[in-house]
Amino acid sequence: MNKVKRILGVVWIALGLVSGYYLIVSQAIPEFSSGRSEDLVPAIIYTFILMPIITGGLCIFGWYALRGEYDELD
Repeated sequence: MNKVKRILGVVWIALGLVSGYYLIVSQAIPEFSSGRSEDLVPAIIYTFILMPIITGGLCIFGWYALRGEYDELD
């Protein structure tokens, strides 16, 4: 079971990176490039608030799982 947790650590890190890429490319860049002032606030929120929280949280969780912090002691 501990090996599965370590493998899932890699999955969590990849999921964090993919979610950060999605937030920037699919959400923030179209909002920034729309040219409308009402789209600027959500773009800033996606870029500077949500992306670091989501990406950082998933990657740190995956890093801890990869290092074996969640392993069960026999």
